[in-house]
Amino acid sequence: MKPVALGVIGCGVIGKVHLQSASQTPAARTVAVADLRVEAAKEAAERFGVKTVYASGEELLEDNQVEAVILAMPTGARRGLAVKALKKGKHVLVEKPIAMNSREVRQMIAARGKLVAGCCSSRNRFLPSGEALAKAIASGVLGDIRVVRARSIGPAGEKPETPRPAWRLIRALNGGGILVNWGCYDLDYLLGSCGWTLKPEVVLAQTWTIPPVFESHVAPGSDAETHYAAIVRCEGGAILSIERGEYCAAAHDEAWGIIGTKASLRFQMTPGANKKIILDEGTTDKGVASKTIWEGSEDWSIVHNALVHDFALAIRENRQPKTSLEQALVIQQITDAIYASARRGTAVRVR
Repeated sequence: MKPVALGVIGCGVIGKVHLQSASQTPAARTVAVADLRVEAAKEAAERFGVKTVYASGEELLEDNQVEAVILAMPTGARRGLAVKALKKGKHVLVEKPIAMNSREVRQMIAARGKLVAGCCSSRNRFLPSGEALAKAIASGVLGDIRVVRARSIGPAGEKPETPRPAWRLIRALNGGGILVNWGCYDLDYLLGSCGWTLKPEVVLAQTWTIPPVFESHVAPGSDAETHYAAIVRCEGGAILSIERGEYCAAAHDEAWGIIGTKASLRFQMTPGANKKIILDEGTTDKGVASKTIWEGSEDWSIVHNALVHDFALAIRENRQPKTSLEQALVIQQITDAIYASARRGTAVRVR
């Protein structure tokens, strides 16, 4: 298979991760990089052996040797470059979160045509444990799904000595805070593992900004949420319950699970050592019997390397990547509804 000629726009931390991943898959080769910080682009190009460097994403998109682009810049700039890339006939992989709102995702879909385009929120579903979880759910062992839930609470650490990145918790730059930074992973993992069969209808949610005691831990002017909780009612009555927080005045707390009419599953989304997926199966005579259906250790390299490899294969196989734009739109619609519900103080419909 001829390697896909990639261009990477954005040479910050995550851009370098994509460059590293592209260098490790025979399905792709990076032919150009771009960053508004030209020195950062030159440094990345030298490190990963890329010959062509541009001072902007727009310049890179004019390069006819580039077949596909990975967009790794802050959220606020993604929609414009994604649409421009698609209109120039280039396949697109967009970092997470996919966009600032659902309207921007719809603009990407309208510009895509027959090209390949998707979002990086699928990372954790490439893990062996993620594949095992999806297989178990698809087998029907759970019966009818009633509750899909995720909770991940992270405590604040020591006061940082270096400046915090401004984009991460400023709405105008990133579209939001922990919900878009990590909630998109949670939603992708839960919805994708269930085969995208859950159809969200109504959301009731609340968001909170950083506790005053930890304001020194984030960049000045940070106005986005560091903690959110949401209940999503899906078509048919299934409930999606999600909560995630960072910089919390609380101990670490994490729990993932799916409850069905016949059985339940307990699992962990992110890579880790000695992970397990446990099936709790109901029996009429003996109640609930538990067994481990998968166990192993995983590292972070899998979630990054498989993402770029899948994107390149999708292009050559003429299919959409692990998370398509349409699936990313569902995640963004839920995200928009969570923000709307928190702002209004009422339940809102997913649109």
